[in-house]
Amino acid sequence: MPLKVYNTLTRQKETFVPINPPYVGMYVCGPTVSGESHLGHARPYVTFDILYRYLIHQGYKVRYVRNLTDAGHFEEEGREAEDKISKKAILEKLEPMELVQKYTNLYHWAMTRLNNLPPSIEPTATGHIIEQIEMIKQIIADGYAYEANGSVYFDVEKYNTDYSKKGQPYGILSGRILEDQLDTTRELDGQDEKKDKNDFALWKKAPAEHIMRWQSPWGEGFPGWHIECSAMSTKYLGDEFDIHGGGMDLQFPHHECEIAQSTVCNHKMPARYWMHNNMITINGRKMGKSYNNVIKLSELFSGDNPQLEQAYHPMTIRFFILQSHYRGTLDFSNEALQASEKALKRLMEAYEWIENQSGVSSLETGVDKGLDERVKKLVNEFEEFMDDDLNTAKVVANMFELVSVINSIKDKHIAAGSLSESTVDLLKQQLKIFIEDIFGLTNERANDDGKLDGVLQLLIDIRKEAKSRKDFVTSDKIRNELAELGVQLKDEKDGGMSYTIA
Repeated sequence: MPLKVYNTLTRQKETFVPINPPYVGMYVCGPTVSGESHLGHARPYVTFDILYRYLIHQGYKVRYVRNLTDAGHFEEEGREAEDKISKKAILEKLEPMELVQKYTNLYHWAMTRLNNLPPSIEPTATGHIIEQIEMIKQIIADGYAYEANGSVYFDVEKYNTDYSKKGQPYGILSGRILEDQLDTTRELDGQDEKKDKNDFALWKKAPAEHIMRWQSPWGEGFPGWHIECSAMSTKYLGDEFDIHGGGMDLQFPHHECEIAQSTVCNHKMPARYWMHNNMITINGRKMGKSYNNVIKLSELFSGDNPQLEQAYHPMTIRFFILQSHYRGTLDFSNEALQASEKALKRLMEAYEWIENQSGVSSLETGVDKGLDERVKKLVNEFEEFMDDDLNTAKVVANMFELVSVINSIKDKHIAAGSLSESTVDLLKQQLKIFIEDIFGLTNERANDDGKLDGVLQLLIDIRKEAKSRKDFVTSDKIRNELAELGVQLKDEKDGGMSYTIA
């Protein structure tokens, strides 16, 4: 079964056919590094990491490009020429690029903890100012942009008029109709120099107080938000590439503007397949500063946020995201994260147990043919579900049916010989491929390099010393507080002590 993906551009699932197999070019919009990455950033980068891993699993040679917006973030909807980088740098009393480095480091740290593979290329907006200026010059030369008071704007009306005749109107990706937008656009500051309210900035003249600025044919200024992705995707993936990804909040205006810019310059639609993940909500509400419910990834991992009842391991977050289809809604709550934590623990324990067994099915006699066939079917459906638009949720559901079988063998409710050797080998092989290689899940305890065991053993030793001194206040305090954290201490008959982690 070939891989099928949902193409936002055509609004249907399509068989994935690369332009130049076995090579695949994939561009995913990265973060604006003016602040810490938050829970909302986890979903797109985990989603497209899964796609990246799965394409590699299928034998493709993937060039994965994911940019960093480090030249500010021009806000079309709001205050004119607001530069998030410059504004935050002033607040934090840092040089703009010092601030960018700080948040880039934090972003990379979070991506590593989530076990996302690094992209093939991670270009920055500031590193591609020349390419952006050259693209803007070409758009002006072709008659689809104009200069006004040192700024340059894309002429949306002209593009829409010309390209509607070619079946590619402005709004082709998002489904927005330009005439409807004209009636609903708010009056915004600094709109008077535009020919039309829908025109968007390719280059902005830098006001006197603006820190980040570059020389251009139109004077000192800085690039608009959308042009960077067109310039960098073209440079590293060519005029036309296979996949463009990002969150659904980027469909409009960002990706719509990318399509218009790139089409004028390269005379073709930039990407064949446009893929968008749905958003994460928090207790049913959209995450945003106005709702005061933004949770940074560092806070998720440490538990240091009033909305959190505990700290959550990055693998719990990753697994939580995999339990839903990437195009479906995903609502965050402490209850949902805690359920994911328990489910992941159950999955990994069963996986590790079966992985460490040899000769589980030593006798072919006594094989339960019905059970044997059921296990093979559940395993073989992994790839079938992934080929159906990366349906990780269905793969996870099958995994838990297999967990029940594994645990029944482990607990001797099912005889070891009920499964054939070939089926056990298939089960072990495919669980390893999908849990580790494609889903990117790792053993939480193993990731601590034994440090957690060391810390717990130290606390156990301190408790034993306290008990020997009859300091039962300290002894009980250690036991009770560890219990609140999900660590259960157990006194052994020989005077020793063991623990389990819930």
